[in-house]
Amino acid sequence: MVLVPTIGVLALQGDVREHMRALGACGVRTLAVRRPAELERVDGLVIPGGESTTMWKLARTFELLDPLRKRIEGGMPAYGSCAGMIMLADRILDGVEGQETIGGIDMLVRRNAFGRQVDSFESDVTLGGLETLGGPGAAEPAAPLRAVFIRAPWVESVGADVEVLGRAETGFAAGRIVAVRQGRLMATAFHPELTGDFRVHRYFADLVRGVTTPRVEQED
Repeated sequence: MVLVPTIGVLALQGDVREHMRALGACGVRTLAVRRPAELERVDGLVIPGGESTTMWKLARTFELLDPLRKRIEGGMPAYGSCAGMIMLADRILDGVEGQETIGGIDMLVRRNAFGRQVDSFESDVTLGGLETLGGPGAAEPAAPLRAVFIRAPWVESVGADVEVLGRAETGFAAGRIVAVRQGRLMATAFHPELTGDFRVHRYFADLVRGVTTPRVEQED
C-alpha cells in the first residue's frame, strides 16, 4: 500500500494531456475530470489553458460549475494556467457578456491582455517560491522559468491576501503580474506544461501533499 495524492485536470477543453503528463512526472496520480463524480475523487485540481468562455459554458453544460465552486470554497487546492487563471479569478475585464468564473482568488484579471494568437511569445519569468523545490536547505536561487504566453491574461490588481509570485520582466507588459497564490489556490498567465520544465507542477503537487490527506491507493 502507498499513500499517493490524486490531482485532477479539468478535461472540458484545453491542453489536458500536457498537464497530466507534467503531473505524472511529479509522482502523483492523475484523473481527467469531466463530471461531478470525478471531481469528488481528486485531492487537487488543475484548470488548464484553452478558451475561458468555452470552458465556462461547458462547465455549465456538464453541471460542474457549482460543484467546482463548492470544492474550491471547501479548501480543495487548485492551479489554473492561462484560461485557468481567468476561471479562478473573482473578477474579470474584457469578458464576454454574462461570462462567469469559478472564483476563489481575490484578483482582477484582464482577458487576452497580451493580444491575439499571433502575438504569442516566450519570455523568462522569475517565480518566487521555486527555490524551495530543491528541498530543505537548497543553497541556490531558482533559475528563471521559460514562460509561454498564448492569448494570455494578466492580473490588473490583487487583494491583500494574494501573494504575487511573478511578474513579466520584458516588453510592453513589463511589471505586470503573471503568477499568484492565495492560500491553496495558485495561477499563472502562462503555460508551464508546454516547456518540459515542471517546477510549477512540482510546486503545486507539493502544495497538495502538504494540505491534503492523500487517499490510500493500491500500488501499481
